[in-house]
Formats: sequence, C-alpha cells, structure tokens
Amino acid sequence: MIGITIFLHIIVIYLGLPVQAAETPCNNLEYQATSSEAYTDAGEFGFSPDASGVENAKALQQAIDQGGTIIVSKPGIYKIATSLYIGSNTSLIFGNGVSLKKVNEAGLFAQLIINKGAMTRTYDDHISVEGLHVIVNGIDNCSDLVLGLRGILGFSYVKDLKIKGFRCYDLTGCQYGLQVNRFEDVIIEDVIIKGQKDGIHFGPGKRFTIRDAVFQTLDDAIALNAQDYSTSNPEMGWIEDGLIENCYDLNQEKMIGFFCRLLGGGWIDWKEGMTVQQSDAVVSNGRIYRVKMPSNGKLYKSLTRPDFESGSKVLDGITWVMTQEEVTYTAGVRNVIFRNIHLEKPRVAFGILFDMSEYDRGYYPGAEVPVQENIFLENVKVLHDADIPLFQIASPINLISISNSRIGKQKFRFTGNEVFPEYLKENIVPDYYKTVINIHNCIFEHDGEMVLLHNTAKGKEIMLKTSSNIETGENFSARIICGDGIVEVDSDLTGLKK
Repeated sequence: MIGITIFLHIIVIYLGLPVQAAETPCNNLEYQATSSEAYTDAGEFGFSPDASGVENAKALQQAIDQGGTIIVSKPGIYKIATSLYIGSNTSLIFGNGVSLKKVNEAGLFAQLIINKGAMTRTYDDHISVEGLHVIVNGIDNCSDLVLGLRGILGFSYVKDLKIKGFRCYDLTGCQYGLQVNRFEDVIIEDVIIKGQKDGIHFGPGKRFTIRDAVFQTLDDAIALNAQDYSTSNPEMGWIEDGLIENCYDLNQEKMIGFFCRLLGGGWIDWKEGMTVQQSDAVVSNGRIYRVKMPSNGKLYKSLTRPDFESGSKVLDGITWVMTQEEVTYTAGVRNVIFRNIHLEKPRVAFGILFDMSEYDRGYYPGAEVPVQENIFLENVKVLHDADIPLFQIASPINLISISNSRIGKQKFRFTGNEVFPEYLKENIVPDYYKTVINIHNCIFEHDGEMVLLHNTAKGKEIMLKTSSNIETGENFSARIICGDGIVEVDSDLTGLKK
C-alpha cells in the first residue's frame, strides 16, 4: 500500500500537480458532497408521492428554477395540478418507477411541461427531459397558455431539445403527446405513446430526429403540420431536414388519421373586402394574423386591417389573433427520411395534403402554391392487407422515393381540391406541379392486378419510375389510372413495362 502511495505521488509531481494529503474518510465524504452539487434532487424541495398536486407542482417548479440537472429518483406516482415551466440549460431526469399524474386540484390545464420562452416568443436552448412517464388521468385542456400549443409536453421557440424515454398510455381526444413548434435541433427517442390524439406533433422548424418510437393512436402517430388549424399550431412555416426511423404504428380500433401527416399551406396579404373563415391566415404590417371563429365553414367579409402587436381583437365581427412576427407566405415539409417503419394499423400511412375543411382552409385561393419536397422511404414494411393507399396526396410534392420496402395492396392516390366552393367561386384550379415517384428494389406481394397509382387531380403531371423490384404475388400485374392527369411511366413491373 505504501509503495502504491509513493508511486502516485511521483506521478503527481511529474505532472506538475500540487501534492495533497492522503485521502481520509472525512475527505471522501467532503468530495461526495461536492460532487452532488452537479445535480438537484427535487425531493429536497418537498416533491413527494405523498404530497398534493398543488404542493408537488410548486416544489418541482422550485427545483426546475435552479437550472442544471434535476433528478427525481424515488419511485412513486407524483400528482401534478398545474403546468411546469422549464428554461434554458436545464435537464429533468426521472428514475425508474416514477410517474407524473395530472390531477384537477386547481382546474383543467394543458401542458404538464412547457418551456418558458413559449410564452414570450424567445428561444430557450439546451433542454432535456429523460424517463418521463405521464398519466393524463382524463385531465386535459386543448390550449390554455399559447393558442395552438396543446401537447402534454409543449415546446415553442426552442433550440437543442432532447426528449428520451417518454411514456404516455392514455392520451385523451384533446391533447397531443409531444408538440414542438419553431425549433432547431430536436431529438426525440425511445418513446411509447398510446391514446386518442396525435403522438408527436411538429410545427415549423429544422433539423429533427424521431427514433425508436411505438405508437398506438387514434389520430396521427406523427404530424408534420407546417400549417394546421389555428387551435392546433402556434405558428406556420417550413418543417425541414428530418429523420424518422425505427418506428411502429400498432393496430387500433379505428382506421382514421395517418401514420404521418404532412400538411402544407399558403396565404396572402390582407386586402379590404376579402372573405375569410376559421383558421385563415393573412399577412399585415409585417405580421401574420389568423381567424379564430366557429368551425362551421362560414365566410366573413374583412373590412378593417388587423395591425395590433399582440393578443387578439375583434374587427368587423371577426376575431383575429396575432400569430407570429416571422413572415412567410407558404408552409410545407421538405427533406425528410423515413427509415425502418413498421405499419400495422390499416390506415393511410402518409398524407401529403392541404387541409381543406370547415376547421381550416390551408391554401387560400390565389396564394403562392407551396411545393413540398424530397420525401424518402427506406425499409418500410406494410404489415396489414387492407386495400388502402400508402400515400394520399392532395398538395404539390416534387419527389417521393421508396427503396427496399415491402408493398402489398397499397398504392398512391392523388386527389384535387377543386370540390371546395371557394375554388369554384374564384374559378381557380390549383397547379399541382409535377411529381416524380421512384420505386427501387422493393417487394410486391399482391396477388393479381394491383392499382399502383390512381389520380383524380385535374392536370396533374406524374413521372413514375420503378426498377430492380421483385414480384412475389401470384399473377401480379400493376396498372395506373391517370384520370384527367398525365402519367409518364418507366417501369420494370408486369403490366407497366413496355
């Protein structure tokens, strides 16, 4: 032992470090105490499975306000009665066996956790939440803090965000599991989300990863909604540069929603006398304003320009909300890779759309037409036999590429939006531009004839190219239905190859 001590002292002297006295039990305790300052134990503030929801919210908020790393290590169900606000440079770590349960002790509330900058449109950065298990307990509120921000975990104006190990098994019909808006550099991994609403819901931002996720949701598993209802997105813009991989869409009782919905949109400058409906957007005086009225499809004539700086105001009987100061006239999704996706639920897997309904008119007649771009699928497995589209497309998209995937009865369905009254009234037929579909090295398992592509959009141009594919279905044959569009085909598939 003495020899080892002398050897260590020689090394310290050689490195030029100060020589310290040999470690004693007291020195060791002092070292441990110093090391513990690297994190904050929420239990020291009274956060406890035995406390009320109001007491726990106050205690955990005090711990979060310290910044740094906050841990909750004692197993148990912790009641929470109000939203928690997290700021920059803060990490929350929940240990095994820890769950946070929303309770109605102080009224219904939306976010369990929301970043502080969401309230002021100022960016927070370097936030992480790990190991959080949320029990919704039927306590939800669609949007009580920021209009359109309705995720149980809600982040808006955030950079360098990481969510890992999130669990929620009881989503209600109002709130999303995770929602992120106006972001840069987001990683979401190792999550399981089940229930009635969207699992993960994105608004505008860039550079994101969703991986190792299991969904069993009535509504969309993943929503890349660059434009959405005024009550479903705080802001609008482009969602770009993403990777979604190792995800499972489990079966569920109803065939609605999508595995992934990709919404685009476009709007115009405000002009006197224009007609608007619920969720319509306009640009005015360097800001974007949206209509917040009943969702009944009713049109209103706007005679007074919205130009207030914040909040909402009623003008000509129309409630306007100042939505954002970052002006853009289009929104959409571009440059996203889907890899290792397992589709068990029999529903449309990918919807590339304008949202056109009484709830939301995503594209205003005469606006610049947004073209969504560059969607890539790799190793996508369709695990059901329902004869429904793999893609439903009702907005412009330049390129869809699918490789190394398993395709059964599924197909591409292109539709138009000419059926909506406002288009007919304005005598406008949207230009859906040209779409290139590339299908490479895939397995076609359908027996007999398969409609690979069905188009009903007027004037739609499509280039379909398939190569190096394998046909395993008995008497397999592919065909296309052009409708009033133009489809150029270069294919190796039986029924399409020349």
